Amino acid sequence: MAEADIVRHDQGGVNARILAKENKADFRRIEAASVKMKATFRSAEGKRMFVRYFNTLQLSAHFISVIARTRVDHADVARVEAVMQEQMDKVGAALDKAIDGAEALFSAHGIAAPATYDTLPLEVEVGVLSSFGLRYLELLQKLDQAMPMLQTLEIFRIITTQVVDIERAGLKRKVRDVANGARSLATRMRRVMNTFDERRSLTLSDRAGTVASGEMGAAEEPDGGLSPHESNGDARGDATSTVDVVELATPSASPALSATPT
Repeated sequence: MAEADIVRHDQGGVNARILAKENKADFRRIEAASVKMKATFRSAEGKRMFVRYFNTLQLSAHFISVIARTRVDHADVARVEAVMQEQMDKVGAALDKAIDGAEALFSAHGIAAPATYDTLPLEVEVGVLSSFGLRYLELLQKLDQAMPMLQTLEIFRIITTQVVDIERAGLKRKVRDVANGARSLATRMRRVMNTFDERRSLTLSDRAGTVASGEMGAAEEPDGGLSPHESNGDARGDATSTVDVVELATPSASPALSATPT
């Protein structure tokens, strides 16, 4: 009671400031159904990472799995999705390892519970669009769980402040890289789709030119013959039929996707 008399605690202002600083994601063109779920974040890191990156991941995953699939070969899309899933699995394993390690230290040193926050938790209802969105939400919640555990170990001088800073920064980077990697893959998929459109337009233009030149040359070349346009038409047609997106499905396609959790 004495503490309540001399300390002024947060009444929701922290959450309001976090939400006010972030740009609103544009979901106006998203027609997919979503599962509404309650999510709660208590740590400063968990709150900010959720607000900054959750919707980014959702929009990128939706573009890859839904929009790109209408224009790009399904097998190529599946390979890109596999890269995303593999990265999420690696980050999930790293977070589990950090939480398990902290719990082991708690048990060894007789710590009953982690430190708690005096600021109000960020409680939101989110619309989960896909399994990727659900998986990323789980990663964010694990990050939120790990942060006070690390701080507790520092408070009891079980690990140093430097170790906490390194571990905290590493976990945040891994979770952030998942969203940034998905956005990079979505951008590459968009470029592939644009390449399809450009080459298709070029092919149609060449075919129109071939027909016109063929009609004009029919009177001049009764023996028949291939015009320069006609001799190149097949090669261009072949070029438009396939666009290799194998490089999208390799971890080296994005630095974020090649990170290996430690």
